[in-house]
Amino acid sequence: MTSSPLIAAIRQRLNEAGYDDLPTPFRMAGVEFQFTGALRGRHGRALDLVLLIDTTAGSFGDSDGERVRARVQALSRALDVTASRYVLTVVLAGATLPGGVEALADTARVLHVDTLPVDQAGSPDVNCLEDSLRVLLPLSIPQPGADEQGGTAQEQLEKALKNVVDGATIKTIMDAAERGDEAVTEAIASLIDAALVKKEEKA
Repeated sequence: MTSSPLIAAIRQRLNEAGYDDLPTPFRMAGVEFQFTGALRGRHGRALDLVLLIDTTAGSFGDSDGERVRARVQALSRALDVTASRYVLTVVLAGATLPGGVEALADTARVLHVDTLPVDQAGSPDVNCLEDSLRVLLPLSIPQPGADEQGGTAQEQLEKALKNVVDGATIKTIMDAAERGDEAVTEAIASLIDAALVKKEEKA
């Protein structure tokens, strides 16, 4: 674990979003890998493997773009060897790394968080990390206030699609949205499969 405030804030936000910390170093295909931090998703994001790399502190060579790229590519090869279905995401926390980092995009999804937002009191504002980490976070649809017209987002969607999609289908998708994009994809696929089976039974 690192005491970096930025890494701690990122880890906290991902923990709140349903990611569990993995012990580091960890072994994959008999090879030991050391990163600043590693997390694994739960439920609809169980195949998400997230690596935290502190580019400012430079532990484990994290301030050297070429070394970071080499370690991530080695882990990617180890995942391939074990036929793992993990989706690899690298979160670069801190200064921009010179050289070699662009190539990471061919191996993993790459996110960059350069600074730690603070609130007016000067305390870390974890919620302001939303934009940088959005792809890892569950979809959140804000509810309208009492003075807003049109009802909730679900009610507005149901109203707009009431002549096209039934309410049960919309509810299934909205419920899945709270668990992330993969859950939505799985829910829609299940609905399509069920519709096709129903159609074949009628034929």
